[in-house]
Amino acid sequence: MIGCLGKRIRPRILGRRIESNVPEVIYKILDEPVSKDEVQGKTDIPQTLEEFMAEMKESRSDAKTFALRLREMVVLLEQRTRTAKIQEYLYRHVASSSIPKQLHCLALKLANEHSNNAAARLQLPSAELVPALVDNSYFHFVLASDNVLAASVVATSLVKNALIPENFVLHIITDRKTYSPMQAWFSLHPLAPAIIEVKALHQFDWLSKGKVPVLEAMEKDQRVRSQFRGGSSAIVANNTEKPQVIAAKLQALSPKYNSLMNHIRIHLPELFPSLNKVVFLDDDIVIQTDLSPLWDIDMNGKVNGAVETCRGEDTFVMSKRFKSYLNFSHPLIAKSFDPKECAWAYGMNIFDLEAWRKTNISLTYYHWLEENLKSDLSLWQLGTLPPGLIAFHGHVHVIDPFWHMLGLGYQDNTTLADAETAGVIHFNGRAKPWLDIAFPQLRPLWAKYINFSDKFIKGCHIRAS
Repeated sequence: MIGCLGKRIRPRILGRRIESNVPEVIYKILDEPVSKDEVQGKTDIPQTLEEFMAEMKESRSDAKTFALRLREMVVLLEQRTRTAKIQEYLYRHVASSSIPKQLHCLALKLANEHSNNAAARLQLPSAELVPALVDNSYFHFVLASDNVLAASVVATSLVKNALIPENFVLHIITDRKTYSPMQAWFSLHPLAPAIIEVKALHQFDWLSKGKVPVLEAMEKDQRVRSQFRGGSSAIVANNTEKPQVIAAKLQALSPKYNSLMNHIRIHLPELFPSLNKVVFLDDDIVIQTDLSPLWDIDMNGKVNGAVETCRGEDTFVMSKRFKSYLNFSHPLIAKSFDPKECAWAYGMNIFDLEAWRKTNISLTYYHWLEENLKSDLSLWQLGTLPPGLIAFHGHVHVIDPFWHMLGLGYQDNTTLADAETAGVIHFNGRAKPWLDIAFPQLRPLWAKYINFSDKFIKGCHIRAS
């Protein structure tokens, strides 16, 4: 900032300098490049504007001294601000990447219950309801999660807000380690008359047959990240990159972004070969309305019904275009896509699986994952949305933003009143509602779907706030 301060305050009209009462020496000093060691070891630099003005009045300094002291003060404050921002990003990274002890406790207690209590090992759904799992007259929802508490909130909010819950089938996909706790929870906390299926990835025939491209890509991605990123310590030690860039790199290290739970949606046509349409739900959302009208939306032959994120009243959240996610300085991206094209959101998506099976969307996804690995992750930095934007390019049907309000996990500008008007709210970002760093004014929208008197919840000291 200080490097261009002189240029910014130097008065110009149509590129020509005009006369100014500010001495030329001030411009000259403020224009000089900043050295990283410029203020190192100096203890007499003013800490505030008030201290600076008091010093100038007392010393009656000339213009050169005035500019030098101003420059030192701004450089010092700039360095401190940068350090504070990076520390904040690092703390948030650590907080959002670790598993809270309460959630770990819940998983352990439920796993123990699964071992010792036959009622916690029920077939989900019961045998007489199994035919509904492939019956397209039902409304089918898919949730992929390894977080029992989060999954319970999504499921409870979905069913409690349904006008005809007996028409709802929720397919919960989890990993091997979470299967027992997840089955125990939904065995002991049924949501009848809705139909709940709990299934682990290893129980899907398709995933156990031969090579799965996204699994191979994820293994390669893990190796590349470990070599290329150098860990969080190396990232925050970089003295040249902007804090926002460091934040993006830290976020890329999050286990979430290399989790099969996050990639699983690209396999929906294979995982559910008998279904024609599903609504895919992330585990950090809350449903606040009946979702059956989503089946009345005419997709016009498109595959993915999604909310656009490039226009809306909240310009912080709803200002995302392809350039927000893809690296357009890379020639492969620059020649293939338009940086100004509107982005869309994952979190609550309608997928027409019949239309999907007629496309090459999945192959395109695999291809670009491979291209990103070949380029040392330089096409995009994190997440499954960038390759999703590419793979579903031309296959997206825009739906009303009522169905998906975003940003409740990375900014607190959203008011409780605004959030309550949305059909689905999404805590995308680091401040998940089950973490201590959640925004307190928004967390009640999530917590209202938890029974805090439940013995497992109480036993693990999970509280409303």
